[in-house]
Amino acid sequence: MNLVNLESVSHAYGPKPLLTDVSLGVEAGDRIGVVGRNGGGKTTLLSVLAGTVRPDSGRVTHNRSLRVGWLSQQDTLDPASTVRETVLGGLAEHEWAGDQRVREILTNLIGDLDLDSRTGDLSGGERRRTALAKLLIDDHDLIMLDEPTNHLDIEAIAWLAGHLADRKSALVVVTHDRWFLDAVSTRTWEVVDGRVERYEGGYAAYVLAKAERARIAQAAEERRQNLMRKEIAWLRRGPPARTSKPKFRIEAAQALIANEPPPRETVELMRFAAARLGKTVYDLEDVTLHAGGPGAGPLVLDHLTWQFGPGDRIGLIGVNGSGKSSVLRLLADTVKPDSGRVVRGKTVRLAHLSQELAEVDPTRRVLESVEEIRKYLQVGKREWTASQLLERLGFRGEAQWKVVGDLSGGERRRLQLLRLLMDDPNVLLLDEPTNDLDIETLNELEDLLDAWPGTLILVSHDRYFLERVTDKCVALLGDGKLSLLPGGVDEYLERRAAGTAVTARLGLGAPTAAPEPAAPESSVPSAPSGLSAKEERELRKELNRLERQLDKLGDQESRLHAAMAEAASDYAKLGSLDAELREIAAQKEAVEAEWLDVADRLGD
Repeated sequence: MNLVNLESVSHAYGPKPLLTDVSLGVEAGDRIGVVGRNGGGKTTLLSVLAGTVRPDSGRVTHNRSLRVGWLSQQDTLDPASTVRETVLGGLAEHEWAGDQRVREILTNLIGDLDLDSRTGDLSGGERRRTALAKLLIDDHDLIMLDEPTNHLDIEAIAWLAGHLADRKSALVVVTHDRWFLDAVSTRTWEVVDGRVERYEGGYAAYVLAKAERARIAQAAEERRQNLMRKEIAWLRRGPPARTSKPKFRIEAAQALIANEPPPRETVELMRFAAARLGKTVYDLEDVTLHAGGPGAGPLVLDHLTWQFGPGDRIGLIGVNGSGKSSVLRLLADTVKPDSGRVVRGKTVRLAHLSQELAEVDPTRRVLESVEEIRKYLQVGKREWTASQLLERLGFRGEAQWKVVGDLSGGERRRLQLLRLLMDDPNVLLLDEPTNDLDIETLNELEDLLDAWPGTLILVSHDRYFLERVTDKCVALLGDGKLSLLPGGVDEYLERRAAGTAVTARLGLGAPTAAPEPAAPESSVPSAPSGLSAKEERELRKELNRLERQLDKLGDQESRLHAAMAEAASDYAKLGSLDAELREIAAQKEAVEAEWLDVADRLGD
């Protein structure tokens, strides 16, 4: 059944046409993800579909009695109403409290809010979550969401994806979160140059299909082709959850990536990183840290000893308010630990992208503000000019001569990121770098970071970006430790769902009871009752043996990296060391797989 139909619709803002003679429709049960550059017309398309914007020409037809749920980027909540009145309307408490679906929505989106607080007193993120909760509680034939993952943490985003997948409503969603697109959409619309190009499947299928069209037409420019091939290579090698089945010959796409190298030449980048950074980057020694200063606010780190080494690419995960930004500020030396010490390498050149936008002279031109840092930058094996890098991050042509004071929030963030990179740091601390970036710009940023040698510590709720640019994940789980997650984000979500993470959100008060002392990270929970005591003892002995073997292999890796840094000019020796390193890496991967198997048998 057709719910909404657009016939020859055109719309423009000022002289810029956003939609040109667009004809399309939304059917019952459709799950459509909308992608495109910022300012390209995605929000306009949704507004026209929802009926909140009347097009300049063409016709928009809604099915009779169609119920549309529309989440725009600007909420219209009454500031005088309470959260309870806004979300639950006139529902009596016994009505909504007895509805499991409603309770689940409230818990996952606004569980940290007082239902009797006024919406006018909420922050922008809290208002956004309140508006989303209100929409999801109501019944709709068509749900339209514009950037629904803004202000949600990884756990809430995963819950929202599952919730939308279980609803029967048709869905049209605009988002730059590529993992979310793959999780909720079965069709993809790309808004480009006033047209709406349609693809079957989610984001992964869209990337493959777009590359296939480019291959057949042989019209895409070389740089865009290279970016697309690298993206495809990542999708095919990446997490197994990327299982969208595109409706075209997969063999053709496979041919595109037959000789495509991995996204990053890890060994080479590690060698460069060790040469530029030395052996020490950050050593945390018996560090205790509270979010609000010594002894104030929730505990983030409790007598933690940890090491960040040259070439590490680490994603830092945790719920909103778990202290991720506090850890970055600790490494940036803008906050001090309550106790313990942070040893910083003598050769560290740090760049810290925080969530607050740094002040840039508003009277300067964009290009001038970058060139005052540096005019040229070596990224990997290629030298880039400031103008070329600006173009890669979305400042094309005349946009490079815009006055900084006239830039949008997203443009200012891109400019701030590029100014940091132009200062040629060897350590990057990135706190939510993907905010306000469109997918094309994210692809360019990922490609730049792939070739960047150094230590990277990233905080991001964009799961795709997190998995794409980092090699391992660690989590703040509320026990004062940094927990290594071999299984990445999936393992984090499993541990949260299983209740093994005890993090309390900052600002919500401490837990009513103190958590049990955390077990050492190498320990494994008690085995299920299906194992005998003897079997459990044997498995634990095997687990300890494998852990010792992993430690030895890790030490061998470290020694080899140091040897490669010392032999930087001896190519024959480098080749021998590289072969030895690859063999060690293969052994380590096999041992890790064996460790995971034993841990799984023990019930971990």
